Amino acid sequence: MSRSERSPLLLAGLLAGMGVAHFAVPRQFDAIIPRQLPGSPRAWTYGSGVVELALAAGIAAPRTRAAAAKAAAAFFVGVFPANVRMAVDWRHRPAPLRTAALARLPFQVPLVLWARGVSRNGKGRS
Repeated sequence: MSRSERSPLLLAGLLAGMGVAHFAVPRQFDAIIPRQLPGSPRAWTYGSGVVELALAAGIAAPRTRAAAAKAAAAFFVGVFPANVRMAVDWRHRPAPLRTAALARLPFQVPLVLWARGVSRNGKGRS
């Protein structure tokens, strides 16, 4: 299997892993939900986990890959405010945690580009 054939499956795996994590360790995610959002943080945590699992399934299936990858790119942009919140909230934590929170911010750019690349080809080449 070539790199371009693995790319969508790796992206689907990343999304599936994160989706499962939202249910396995929800408190971690609850803490970074922006307070301005209506409802409970846990509902947003579970909701975003469901979205990530659905996106993973869509990207894994060749027939829905392009549309799901476009949706994933939009999702990565949409969760950026939570990553900013985490970086701000963790600014007084120990250096390794601060570094991890800050490192998440630029990581969103390659995720968006990766998802866009997968969406450009129905076969998932990026």
